[in-house]
Amino acid sequence: MRKSIHTSTYILFADLLVQSRKEARMTQQQLADRLGRPQSFVAKYEARERRLDVIELLEVTDALGVDPVEFVIELNEARRKDR
Repeated sequence: MRKSIHTSTYILFADLLVQSRKEARMTQQQLADRLGRPQSFVAKYEARERRLDVIELLEVTDALGVDPVEFVIELNEARRKDR
């Protein structure tokens, strides 16, 4: 079984995180500052070099002002279209 970070769904996940950040008109540094993390944290999950766990996803969506449930619904819809 492949690691989830290399699946098409994870690529959609990372792309949606980038899109959400850009829609919030934030740089990686601004988001990292809100999260209390280094900019490399954001860069690595956006580049699919590191996975986010559920707690981290909640922190990121909160910092972006995005409803996590809506985020997952959007991801699921994109995943279904990608099949």
